[in-house]
Amino acid sequence: MCYYVDAKLSRKEIREVFNVETEFTEFKSEKMLSGFRAKGTVEKPLPIITDENPDTAVIGDWGLLPFFSKDRTFQSKTLNAVIEELELKNSYKNSINKRCLVLVNGFYEWRSLDKFGNPDSEGKVKQLHRIHLDNGDKPFALAGIYNIWNDIITFSICTTKANTLMADVHNSKKRMPVVLNENDHLKWLNNPDYLDFAHPKYDVKLILENLEPEKTPNTLF
Repeated sequence: MCYYVDAKLSRKEIREVFNVETEFTEFKSEKMLSGFRAKGTVEKPLPIITDENPDTAVIGDWGLLPFFSKDRTFQSKTLNAVIEELELKNSYKNSINKRCLVLVNGFYEWRSLDKFGNPDSEGKVKQLHRIHLDNGDKPFALAGIYNIWNDIITFSICTTKANTLMADVHNSKKRMPVVLNENDHLKWLNNPDYLDFAHPKYDVKLILENLEPEKTPNTLF
């Protein structure tokens, strides 16, 4: 899955890397942004590029709100959209052809270890990893879908079965976000067959950074 991203990117980087205008003035970039809402937190903004306006980056709110949402509490359940099941879920089926690029500098995953550091036995010790596209550590795009709810652009990050690298890292659920190669941005925005981007049909080269092992609170999962 994908619940934590590296959102440390600037408007200047977004304009240069994605060749778009930035239709926002303020964006609080964060090295580790969680999609989960702490008590009293409402918005989880990230820059996105939508299919309706592919020349401009705007701010979207993480957690897609479908038309039937009565309030924003539903967002914690729609941070990710399983790409293999988009047509099966009421929350997503009306957004299948509402595509967006979610702009990040990386994403994070914890590899489960036992107390002896064994990845084959899931335990409370977690090895934190930062993962990014093999593109010189520049910002890149994750595949997303979106919906406009009460004039707010809300989105979900699409996930797929893990490739070999991510299956070893995300060794409990074996999922990963759909990471897009640069030359496939417009294809994702314009191609109605979203399963073209499901692994193993679609794959990308990723770079893995091992961060310090840590005992992670259960509240993060």
